[in-house]
Amino acid sequence: MQFVSRSQWGARPSRYDLVYIAGTRGVKVHYEGTAVPASLAKAENHKLCAGRVRDIQASHLANDKEDYSDIAYNAMVCPHGYVYEGRGAHKKTAANGNQALNAGHYAVCAMVGNSGLTNPTDAQLNGLRDAIEWLRASGGAGSEIRGHRDGYATECPGGPLYAWVTKGAPRPGGSAPSQPPAYEPFPGQGWFKKNPNSPIITAMGRRLVAEGCSAYREGPGPQWTEADRQSYARWQRHLGYRGDDADGWPGPTSWAALKVPKV
Repeated sequence: MQFVSRSQWGARPSRYDLVYIAGTRGVKVHYEGTAVPASLAKAENHKLCAGRVRDIQASHLANDKEDYSDIAYNAMVCPHGYVYEGRGAHKKTAANGNQALNAGHYAVCAMVGNSGLTNPTDAQLNGLRDAIEWLRASGGAGSEIRGHRDGYATECPGGPLYAWVTKGAPRPGGSAPSQPPAYEPFPGQGWFKKNPNSPIITAMGRRLVAEGCSAYREGPGPQWTEADRQSYARWQRHLGYRGDDADGWPGPTSWAALKVPKV
């Protein structure tokens, strides 16, 4: 991966403390949504890319309506395949549309637009894959690769880039990656508090045991019990949560990080 850190591209400090997240269900792909000069893709114009990231950060910090803490994306990818660190790993994005969507997926933005440079280059597609795999390895991102328009009313990431996403986001010249394993979606904290009896609870318990977070004397089984809550609290503490955030009641971010297999 051709990685450009915040210090290397000259990032300004975040305005507020960025929100920590342990992991996400995956990554959503974005585009700039405005005109991007087609000439930016020329090899000799790579020298302009860091300045473009600085300009995007500056525009986000100047947006009084949204009151951004920083550049909205976790990473940006230029036409030459370089991955520019935005908010970075384990930081909640501000680009997906609302708080729930922002917590559910990281955001990676390609430097393509709705006019001018609209088709991603092969180097850029490779860079997008690099960014996704970096967020999986370093940020606890799950297997999902989606477009911004998935779950939010927008044209983003544009037709050409979205077509690539729907094919499974393959590297150029390679086949689409095999289907990732399916995980149970978060059923909601209220569901657990109703003392459910479900194979989902068994699958969750087995994952907690596999992660070394077991408080079970027997089982796990399908009936939610105090042992499940205590085991889940150990998982939350394993992720770095403390106090009321490690009370043993599952939340969407810790659930996504647990990767409970679909039953």
